[in-house]
Amino acid sequence: MLSEMVLESFFNSIFGWAVEISPLTGVVVVAFVMTLLVTLIYKFMTDQEAMKNLKQEMKDLRKEIKLAAQDPVKMAELNKISMEKSMQQMKQSLKPTLITMLPLIFVLGWLKTTYEPLTLNLFGITSSLWAYIALSVVFSIVLRKMMKVH
Repeated sequence: MLSEMVLESFFNSIFGWAVEISPLTGVVVVAFVMTLLVTLIYKFMTDQEAMKNLKQEMKDLRKEIKLAAQDPVKMAELNKISMEKSMQQMKQSLKPTLITMLPLIFVLGWLKTTYEPLTLNLFGITSSLWAYIALSVVFSIVLRKMMKVH
């Protein structure tokens, strides 16, 4: 109970001004700030050069797999390599994912509590959770391109 009040007070002090302007402004600001933080954490906690190389290798492997569709042995070999590359990518992104997960859970809880009594409409989306998710996806695409996060 006390921890919920502390978290609510913390997020109200950071984002409350935006919610007071309008519920939509609040969700936009929260989604942007949180997406920016997550993107920065990913950028600086992963080896971007390795991620870029892995991404290119995966792209090349997919092309090779398509060409090897008639050769099951070669296709199996390429799929094995592809799985190894996927595991390397996942290992790179695991630490930032774990670090960002907890704050995001807290923010989503705060959004739910804060927006229950409010009316929100983002292109027909009336749920603060779905509005946050939609905005975060858009912001993430834009920020990752701008910041060259792989």
